[in-house]
Amino acid sequence: MTLFEDKIRCAEDMEQQILQWGFLPFFRCGIPGFSIEERTAGEYWFSNEEEGPWEWKGPVIREGHCAYGKLFNKKAGYVSLDWLPHLANYRRSRHYAKDEDTAALDDIVLQTLISEGSATVKELRRMLGFTRGKRQREATDLADVCPIHQKISLDSILTRLMMGLHIVIADFEYYTDRHGHPYGWGVARYTTPETLYGQLQTVGCTPEESRTMIEKHLEQQLPQADKKKIASLIG
Repeated sequence: MTLFEDKIRCAEDMEQQILQWGFLPFFRCGIPGFSIEERTAGEYWFSNEEEGPWEWKGPVIREGHCAYGKLFNKKAGYVSLDWLPHLANYRRSRHYAKDEDTAALDDIVLQTLISEGSATVKELRRMLGFTRGKRQREATDLADVCPIHQKISLDSILTRLMMGLHIVIADFEYYTDRHGHPYGWGVARYTTPETLYGQLQTVGCTPEESRTMIEKHLEQQLPQADKKKIASLIG
């Protein structure tokens, strides 16, 4: 099978293509054909009659063979568990926070998730004493790293932590109507890869060795792709 054969028509198809390529962005990434958006049969992308990739995200995560989050240029995508240790090994050697204060905020959120096991954004706001993106006056966890009324974006923090492979999305939860039917967009539940998949093993590779392995794999899988685009995807 080549990259441009066999469109995605169900959750199983989506999972199999992720496992085949090892990495698969959800949205267009600058490499033609290399995204779930482009790989999905047209009738399943934003369909009113059929479930599609948006509804399949949770089931694919729950199968336990692919990790999901904002992993590619701050946009969503999957990595297979075969490649997750190498991507984490490389990404965790990088710094996504712009300064020490930002890094301290990121670490507070990460340590909270490690302590709690998992959390939604709403649960994190409650744990950290935030209200609509602001730290409440009585909260003290972040007192040393931000002013009392400074706006803090949890979304930005979570994106940095996902890009660094410190956290992933464990599942999506839905509100239900009075008949028990789910509706609306799924609410992401965040956790660490270790909580979800156990200890990550990279057989003693250095971060740069892991990056080189990923790069060679993608160049082999995508021989027509611009190498700069591949490098950008790896980060």
